Amino acid sequence: MQGENALSKTNRINVLFDFYGALLTEKQQTFLKCYYHDDYSLGEIAIDFEISRQAVYEHLKRSEQALEEYETKLGLARRHARLQAGLDKLERQIGELPEPWRGELRRTAELLRGAES
Repeated sequence: MQGENALSKTNRINVLFDFYGALLTEKQQTFLKCYYHDDYSLGEIAIDFEISRQAVYEHLKRSEQALEEYETKLGLARRHARLQAGLDKLERQIGELPEPWRGELRRTAELLRGAES
């Protein structure tokens, strides 16, 4: 993987992992964390777990596929992104209103944003 494409994939896997990581096996979670969170190479993971680089690669591919399948079926990351975009737009629109109207609407937007956490 090169540059921006690699970063984009890493970000996507990390987002999906946040939503669906608990649904993966312990081994899948460990390998994804090592590779995507801790930036270990395939070779480093292979050495740590005393398996081949190819085996690490296969574990990662299957784990990534599982995350993508969960997202296809459940759509939680997609829903979260839409909600965040809507809240961003709402907050911009609130900022354009006359000052007396902003306070209560800002608190409501903060309440909605907090509900996602």
